[in-house]
Amino acid sequence: MIVRPNLRFLLAHPAHFIALGFGAGLAPVAPGTAGTLLAFPIFMMLYRVLQPLELLGLIAVLFVIGIWACARAGAALGVPDHGGMVWDEIVAFLLILLFTPATLGWQAFAFVAFRIFDVLKPAPIREVDRHWKGGFGVMFDDIIAAGYSLLVIAIAKRLVG
Repeated sequence: MIVRPNLRFLLAHPAHFIALGFGAGLAPVAPGTAGTLLAFPIFMMLYRVLQPLELLGLIAVLFVIGIWACARAGAALGVPDHGGMVWDEIVAFLLILLFTPATLGWQAFAFVAFRIFDVLKPAPIREVDRHWKGGFGVMFDDIIAAGYSLLVIAIAKRLVG
């Protein structure tokens, strides 16, 4: 049975709260975009108190937490990769922001690039999304989208000088 997440579901278990991005996944329209946007203030807070290598380590820990949270929430929702689960977008975009120049223009470019790759799911993102179910699959396809985004950002940086 497929469950529609709501505030009660969000607060029913810590895994739900995490997987649904502290509530960002309850957005009635484009919850993945809402989750990606939530990564901005999270990144700004973390970047002020952690060194880049420490932040990278924390992102790895958040990825592992996401495997557990998304597996648990997906099972409770009845859909392994429910659209309301946005922890994968948050973690992937934190990774992107770590390697993106700290200007509004570059970060906006990174946001658009990531959302395009996350929505369109070019190969191999599409294959991972279709065939790798459970928490790892949910988290990993967005990490691949992050990799594509970082590649596009690197190319763009090279072209603009």
